[in-house]
Amino acid sequence: MKAMSLFSGAGIGESRLGEMGIDVVAANELIESRAEIYRQLVPFSKMICGNILDENVLNQLIENSPSDLDLLIATPPCQGVSIAGKNRNAAQQVADDRNYLLLPIVDFIKNLRPKYVLIENVPQYLDLALPYKGNLKGVTQILTDEFSSDYEIDGQVINCADLGVPQSRRRSFIKLFRKGTHWPWPEFSSRHIPLSEVIFDLPSLEAGERSDLKWHFARKHSDEHVLWMSHTPSGCSAFDNPVFFPQKKNGEPIKAFSTTYKRLRWEKPSSAITMRNDAISSQMNVHPGRKKRDGTYSDARVLTPLELLMVNSMDTAQWNLVQASESVVRKVLGEGVPPLAVNQILSPLVGR
Repeated sequence: MKAMSLFSGAGIGESRLGEMGIDVVAANELIESRAEIYRQLVPFSKMICGNILDENVLNQLIENSPSDLDLLIATPPCQGVSIAGKNRNAAQQVADDRNYLLLPIVDFIKNLRPKYVLIENVPQYLDLALPYKGNLKGVTQILTDEFSSDYEIDGQVINCADLGVPQSRRRSFIKLFRKGTHWPWPEFSSRHIPLSEVIFDLPSLEAGERSDLKWHFARKHSDEHVLWMSHTPSGCSAFDNPVFFPQKKNGEPIKAFSTTYKRLRWEKPSSAITMRNDAISSQMNVHPGRKKRDGTYSDARVLTPLELLMVNSMDTAQWNLVQASESVVRKVLGEGVPPLAVNQILSPLVGR
């Protein structure tokens, strides 16, 4: 199958499509640091870095498109609707230019008429309403109005953990497929893969330590953070500690959500990887740890880049060749959809 990708990011979700015989012939990304990782992960694709609204960029994409496109993948920016972003109400969402990047996708579908289209985003994307022909309409309604005569259209929010990813990450997926074709949703698994089956055998690391494995190195954290987390067992927050709880220099308790300064659980999948997966004080980012003989707990740190790659279902051998800074890798993993989830959704199209 020949595919094209819009708003490609670093190619996280597309990085394992080659395993299925899906060839992404051309892709577009705005930010060069992400585009460079894409070139390393999907080396046979023509990466065109630039603003998709630029006519020159648009023409390059069209020039590199196959005459009979099988699949269009699009992941428009989610910050305009994400609950972690600033747009908390409909008026703010309508005013955010990023939310109108659905329109270039519509234009591409009209121009290239792919057999299949997969649009992926945060769950809230299905609730986004935009001005369209004089009315506010949802994303799927806009797509239905434009393409219902030629395509079947179906959108759903899916937890990637239900597709075999060791991470609880909910994403919206919208499928368009030509009339007369068939594209069912994959089978969902009731068994979620726990962290104990994914990262348990990796070398234990304390804050600031490194291993001989590519990308398996621990961030340096403050002495206070290490102290609080070393007294925090698996699945618990440091706020649960009677003595070593998060506090200011004057001893006053820090006020924050109970999901902060919190360890993951070995017996469950990872929580959703966020853009701030580098911070102990962010949402459930801390290694589950192991109880030591002195009663404290090991691995008082956030997950290493390698651990993040594994819980995001990445091909770690593929990443052995990637050259990028830790900060960029952490950010793109916080943005990208797990590739195993994408492969599972596309698997009915290739008989796998």
